[in-house]
Amino acid sequence: MAVYLTTFAVFLLVIAAMAVGYIFQRKTVSGSCGGLDGIGIAKECDCPEPCDARKKREARAARQEEWKKNQII
Repeated sequence: MAVYLTTFAVFLLVIAAMAVGYIFQRKTVSGSCGGLDGIGIAKECDCPEPCDARKKREARAARQEEWKKNQII
């Protein structure tokens, strides 16, 4: 039982250390290989144009950005 508790405590310490690192550096966790861009793929799919859900997300983001740009405060 002591082994399990020790292992759990070590995991909690590692997670806490990662959280503190994230809080101070404000960087997202990223892989070391560079993702799809590392192998020359610009996007995740081969679609000639984005799907309807993506178009809606991009339109919503554009509206929010426009709203922030025109905000008085």
